[in-house]
Amino acid sequence: MTDQGLEGSNPVDLAEHPSGIVPTLQNIVSTVNLDCKLDLKAIALQARNAEYNPKRFAAVIMRIREPKTTALIFASGKMVCTGAKSEYFSKMAARKYARIVQKLGFPAKFKDFKIQNIVGSCDVKFPIRLEGLAYSHAAFSSYEPELFPGLIYRMKVPKIVLLIFVSGKIVITGAKMREETYKAFENIYPVLTEFRKIQQ
Repeated sequence: MTDQGLEGSNPVDLAEHPSGIVPTLQNIVSTVNLDCKLDLKAIALQARNAEYNPKRFAAVIMRIREPKTTALIFASGKMVCTGAKSEYFSKMAARKYARIVQKLGFPAKFKDFKIQNIVGSCDVKFPIRLEGLAYSHAAFSSYEPELFPGLIYRMKVPKIVLLIFVSGKIVITGAKMREETYKAFENIYPVLTEFRKIQQ
């Protein structure tokens, strides 16, 4: 958690973040092709940090502590890595999993590494009138408080989904590059200030 503390103490670049708020990256999902067929049973039996229950899910679930991540490893050689807090750590973790598989005797490579999704979050520190926002941005918004407490806002450019909560907490998902996360937040920020709830 130390790097988050550092992030917060640096002055924010207002040219890139006019709102003065920089969303924190919470989870990176990446994929890579190990480019060889894998015997999942053998991997599960030999690796300490692996579980495999083929009746429930067709992949080995493997975890490492540093960077704290989880990998789904498929018999085809495809792998999904989740849980990293930055693109760098996601790639580093994926390489570690590939190395573990190599050490178990498979000719694993490291092909086509790709970031598939970035999840970020932030707090605008003021409450938001979700009904008003949903009404005036009906084309992009879906808000059904009986089903889910947040407003789901589907931005077209960049193509990002934002979950907006009455508390002012925002979750931003669907980006493939962190710049899209930042851009989506800067796009929505003036809208959020417009629908700021005035405290009685």
